[in-house]
Amino acid sequence: MKLLVIGGTGRIGSKVVERLRAAGHETVVAAPSTGIDVLTGEGLDAAMTGTEVVVDLANSPSFEDAAVLSFFETAGRNILGAAARAGVRHHVALSVVGTGKLAASGYFRGKIAQERLIREAGIAYTIIHSTQFFEFLPGIVQSADDGGPLRLPTALVQPIAAEEVADAVARVALMPPANGVVEIAGPERAPMAALVQRFLAATGDAREVVGDALASYFGARLQDDTLVPAGSAWTGKVGFEQWLRQSGLAQDRAA
Repeated sequence: MKLLVIGGTGRIGSKVVERLRAAGHETVVAAPSTGIDVLTGEGLDAAMTGTEVVVDLANSPSFEDAAVLSFFETAGRNILGAAARAGVRHHVALSVVGTGKLAASGYFRGKIAQERLIREAGIAYTIIHSTQFFEFLPGIVQSADDGGPLRLPTALVQPIAAEEVADAVARVALMPPANGVVEIAGPERAPMAALVQRFLAATGDAREVVGDALASYFGARLQDDTLVPAGSAWTGKVGFEQWLRQSGLAQDRAA
């Protein structure tokens, strides 16, 4: 079949494209570098011609509240409009476990808007809710760094490796639409603050982490279970230690 991968040059998108092409499917990469712009709509209609499945992995380049909301609303309308005109039969989008509970965060308000547009578009769909990627740990560290100890939530996380996210997205893209949400997660749960402390210790970073149940996560307060699957979820096999070895981060710091 023909699939269109929006954001197909990104961290997850490039891996999804590899997997779909390896399975023998015609896979078109949609990105500004390939002449397809989801914000202006340039190139979308042409790329959608003959497409059966759209995989939307686009992400906002800015985390500023208004910019994020504008990105997901504009891109969502353009992508879904072009998909409807082309008769696309399955729209797949990657989102985040707990999105609906995180409206206090500007970023997640953007994701909530994106999901609402998908549900209301009249196209068969599957929204994949993923837990945080291991690869996002440095970003979590940066978000909490104000020059003192890193104050982070004690809420549970169940991070997943990007390679396994790509496996799951490619698999879902080739399945019938769920017309709902499917959840994916890594194999291990831990408090966010404790996991970040392990990450810093393993990479030779001496900064101190302070667990604080009231600390915010990108502007939102977390309940203990906000960021972990509420029910059954597809679970990856790559845990923290294996991911760390494969990432090379610990070796690089030690060198």
